[in-house]
Formats: sequence, structure tokens, C-alpha cells
Amino acid sequence: MKMSEIAAGIEQFCPGSFAEDWDNTGLLAGDSNREIKRVLLAVDATSAAVDLAVREHCDALITHHPLIFRDGIRHVSDGDYIGKRIVRLLHSDICCYAMHTNFDVMGMGDAAADALKLTDREVLKVTFEDDISHEGFGRIGTLPEHMTLHECALYVKETFGIPHVRYWGDPEQPIVVAAVLPGSGKDEIEDAIRAGADVMITGDITHHVGIDSLEKGIALIDAGHYGIEKIFMPYMKDFFAREMPSLEVLTFDADEVFGEV
Repeated sequence: MKMSEIAAGIEQFCPGSFAEDWDNTGLLAGDSNREIKRVLLAVDATSAAVDLAVREHCDALITHHPLIFRDGIRHVSDGDYIGKRIVRLLHSDICCYAMHTNFDVMGMGDAAADALKLTDREVLKVTFEDDISHEGFGRIGTLPEHMTLHECALYVKETFGIPHVRYWGDPEQPIVVAAVLPGSGKDEIEDAIRAGADVMITGDITHHVGIDSLEKGIALIDAGHYGIEKIFMPYMKDFFAREMPSLEVLTFDADEVFGEV
């Protein structure tokens, strides 16, 4: 199967048109006519992920976050860490494909809401709307049972297999309606407040964002940026098993490079 055929299959459910203007998705490096038999899935195209793709003789590295992102690349060489990864991928004839905010809109939000068993769910922040549907970032819905904030934090930790989570709020506060936005969702906290969420579950929450949100009347649970977004890998592994079963699919677990003491 050619890389162009894999890209076309992905973009049937996750079109690049749903990505934000500032984003960089699609085939970022490599030959679209490359025959692909073995794929490595990763959240980030780190040096460790690239090394694994090379060691395992993969033909493509498919990631959530783009290898080439906001910083404009003026040259591709081994003189900087991004260029070095690109050179290594191209030297090994490995395609690099990213599906970032388009996947956030079309896959990530529902996958996280499914994992949390949210009911009566709606899109948290609508970024696309037409006569028959509206799509966007995050989801908001009712938790499967009433719980305290402390219990909800434990529920998030267990649901996503996260070593630890942080929360802001009264641990005994009743939680019924939850908003979830994997990755970094601090810019969508106001959307969660307007939608009536008791808690916002996201990542990358700073001290001041946490205490300011409490003043605005919403509790926060910080599951880390990677903590929830790692569901990208089982989601896409299931997709390939269903839609492109001829592909052999491996995953890169970045949990092994995060430590706690």
C-alpha cells in the first residue's frame, strides 16, 4: 500500500480541512509513492521515536504532533535537532505523517469522552458547523455517576492509566458535568464555564490558571499533555486493523521517558 493511499484513507475520516490554520498536518517528509508495510504510531516524532522506527525497519512514522511545526525551517541538515530527525527519516526512507488538530476535532474528543463514559455529550468548542453537523475541540457531558472532585481525579487517573494527576478545587465538591479536552486546554476553560461544566479535564495547567479558574467557579483536573493524548495510538491502531489490515502497526510508548520521584 502506498503512502498516498494510507493518507487518503486517514483523510476520509480526518480531513486536513478540519485542522487549524496555524497547524501543519499531512505528509511532512518522505515519498508519497513509498510502499508501506510497517507503521510506527507515536504522539510525538521525538528522536527516540525516530530511532525506534529505524530499528524496527518501519516504512512510515505516523504521529499526532507534527515534526515540523510552528518554527519555520530554513534548512534541513543535522545542524539542529529537528533537521537531524528529518535527515535520519529520509536517509532511512521513512515517511513522516502528522494528524494533529484535525484528529483533535474528528477523533480525540470523542475517544476521551468514550473512555470517561460521558453521556448527553456535546462539542465543547465548535470550530466547524454546517446544516447537518458541528465539530470542534473537546467534549462536555455527564459523568456515569455522581462523584466528588477527589473521586473524579482518581477516575481520570485510572481511566487513562496516568501515574498521577493534579486538581484545583474542594476535594469534596460534587461533580456531575465534566468537560474534557486532551492536550492543552487552558484556552477553552471559558467555553467549559459557559457550558456549565463542574470540572475541566485537560493538561498543561499552570498555577495561576488553576487558581484563577477556581475564582471563576470551575474545578480543574490536570492529566498532563501526554496523559490523555496517548489514546491517539490505540485509536489509530484499531483504525488500521479495521481499514488497512495488511499493515503491521507498532506503537511508541513515551511513558518510558517520563519519570517521577
